[in-house]
Amino acid sequence: MKNQNYPFQLEALPYAYDALEPYVDALTVQIHHDKHVQAYTDNLNKALEGSKEYHSWSLLDLLSRLDELPENIRGAVRNNGGGVYNHGLYFEGMSSSGGGEPVEELKAAINKKFGSYEEFKKNFKAAGLGRFGSGWAWLAVDKSNELVIVSTPNQDSILQEELKPILAMDVWEHAYYLKYQNRRADYIDNWFSVVDWNLANGLYKKAIA
Repeated sequence: MKNQNYPFQLEALPYAYDALEPYVDALTVQIHHDKHVQAYTDNLNKALEGSKEYHSWSLLDLLSRLDELPENIRGAVRNNGGGVYNHGLYFEGMSSSGGGEPVEELKAAINKKFGSYEEFKKNFKAAGLGRFGSGWAWLAVDKSNELVIVSTPNQDSILQEELKPILAMDVWEHAYYLKYQNRRADYIDNWFSVVDWNLANGLYKKAIA
């Protein structure tokens, strides 16, 4: 993700709308990115419009230093800034040439932490299915450089928990409902077919450096 500051701009998709077919359908990608993420971007700018002292802050600054923001804009920045940040990671983390298994250093770390890739997938799927309502499942690195799987509600950012994200999976209904309706489990199973493990490995190496 680019380290933007105010006024924030919607980042272009790194692929065509239909690039993730048949696992994530073109219409969902288009509406999800062009409508939902655009709305988060617009509302983040609206929240910050009258607070010029924060116009130089990057999105990472805003989300990791949320407690320093005045109460009257904190909720809007958490919800909309989180929406921009989380979705940036989500869309970047998928690829038409994705899928398969983790690679290199991340593969070794997953095997060490979870025993196998299949065991990791079970745990990650459980985090996505176990999120009541809307939210996210994450693979992240904690302060001890250990891999952790966490789930967050709504558009909360894991930056607030001092975690470094490696994988972001959106389990809001708008991420899958057009194709999968209420079958979140099927969406999660198919989402693994588009994960960009090369990008994830790069994020992992950066996180532990």
